[in-house]
Amino acid sequence: MAAQDRARDLDLEAEYNNRARVPDHPVHIAGWQRDSATYRESATCELDLPYGPGERNRLDLFHPQSGDAGGPVVLFIHGGYWQSLDRSTSSHLARGANERGLTVAIPSYTLAPAAKLADIVSEIEAAANFVIGRLGRPLVVSGHSAGGHLTVCLMARPDALRMPVRAAMPISGLFDLPPLVPTSINKALGLTVEEAHTLSPMEWAPPRGGHLIAVVGGAESSEFLRQSRTIVERWGQAGVATRYHEVPGAHHFDVIAGLARPDDPLVDMLVELSADA
Repeated sequence: MAAQDRARDLDLEAEYNNRARVPDHPVHIAGWQRDSATYRESATCELDLPYGPGERNRLDLFHPQSGDAGGPVVLFIHGGYWQSLDRSTSSHLARGANERGLTVAIPSYTLAPAAKLADIVSEIEAAANFVIGRLGRPLVVSGHSAGGHLTVCLMARPDALRMPVRAAMPISGLFDLPPLVPTSINKALGLTVEEAHTLSPMEWAPPRGGHLIAVVGGAESSEFLRQSRTIVERWGQAGVATRYHEVPGAHHFDVIAGLARPDDPLVDMLVELSADA
């Protein structure tokens, strides 16, 4: 279905405005902040490392307390429609991977409208290169919502990185951006239709090989389900090993909760991807 057909047949505002779809979202965000602060107090971590010149060009590294397994590093990118939140709401999501022997890096980035989306993509590339340079290891990249978009951008643009990303797990990601243009979400982003097409990794050439698992909540909107299914289909046809995974009953704000638990399927998938990175 073309973007104009979706705009005619769907209420795109209702499809993409997750805060309106989940009225108790403030409870979930407050829980992220609380659990993240608690984890930072007990974790083996390096906080506020600068990866670039911007005020928000900072990242946190979380190391396994039982010792690093020596494999790839997980880079987790927060969501917030490129215009809200920061790394401090995602610290607790390093716990599951840490307890399975994986080091986790969590960056912040400049938010819209202070930064254009193209600039945010460049900042995340700089964060990825900083982690690769500091630790000398490849990345498994994951990210939630807008972070899912940035995750796939990293995998699709290997020439921008010191090491290509060969394994990624976007969660409730956005890969086809033109449907956002007529919604309230675009007020801060200021995307034109042309820019939305240019910054849609769904329209880019897929990477050569690699492994992608697209995760989405089973209770999310039809558009979020479509976005993940379509990237899996298109990249799979191009030779990427792809998989689509729904978290049963999960909405946009609790779909990531399993990352904090070492025995959760999401963490199992990160461990699996680390073997392919």
